[in-house]
Amino acid sequence: MKKLISRILLGATILASSACTKIDNYDGPNASFEGNLISTEGGNLLTSQGSSQIRLEQISWSATPSPQEIPSKFDGTFKDSKLFKGTYKVIPKGGAFWPLYDTLTVDINKGTKHDFTVTPYILIKNFTAVLNGKTLTLKYTMEAPIGAGLPTIIETQPYVNNTNLVGAGASIRDFSDIYKKAINKEWADMTDADKSVTIDIPDMLPGRKFFVRVGVRLNDSFKSSNFSDIIEIDVPAN
Repeated sequence: MKKLISRILLGATILASSACTKIDNYDGPNASFEGNLISTEGGNLLTSQGSSQIRLEQISWSATPSPQEIPSKFDGTFKDSKLFKGTYKVIPKGGAFWPLYDTLTVDINKGTKHDFTVTPYILIKNFTAVLNGKTLTLKYTMEAPIGAGLPTIIETQPYVNNTNLVGAGASIRDFSDIYKKAINKEWADMTDADKSVTIDIPDMLPGRKFFVRVGVRLNDSFKSSNFSDIIEIDVPAN
């Protein structure tokens, strides 16, 4: 009886050892996908932290795949170098641009590239940042490539940070959020004065370098914002 029990235990041990040493034959992530979000008005669509994404669904793996997303960078580029090779449905989502409804089917391999062209809700034009003493004066105007059906303009505000990663979720509150200007108007109801903005930010810290941009937030399903380019400001020491 003892010999039988010993043989059973030995067999179980061998089976467990075999299961633990089984080799995974699946290839790891071996593909990449990168490109640009290009504005119909010229250049890349400038974004901010998590403000827009490229959504992917790997249809060569499943008929009902779980979506995954590649966040866009501040300069409107995107890249993911840890994807599995296969066929994907892809579409830009979440940004302050007119929605795209037709997904694109892409065979993603190593080094696959594709650019998406989108129409921004709002263009920020003539953006200037001028330092007078310790007061930073920002001026800019808003334009809409397509006015009809534009989501309500909620607000506009500056974003100031001590690095060039500056925007929504990446700014110094005392130089940014507290200078937010509420608008809450439809584009058709906005006057020229509403569309031309001046913001004064006092008490900039002497001897510091700052990076500043401005944004306009709209009442779409993502509460997304359009952004200006980034200007570097050096505040002289006292």
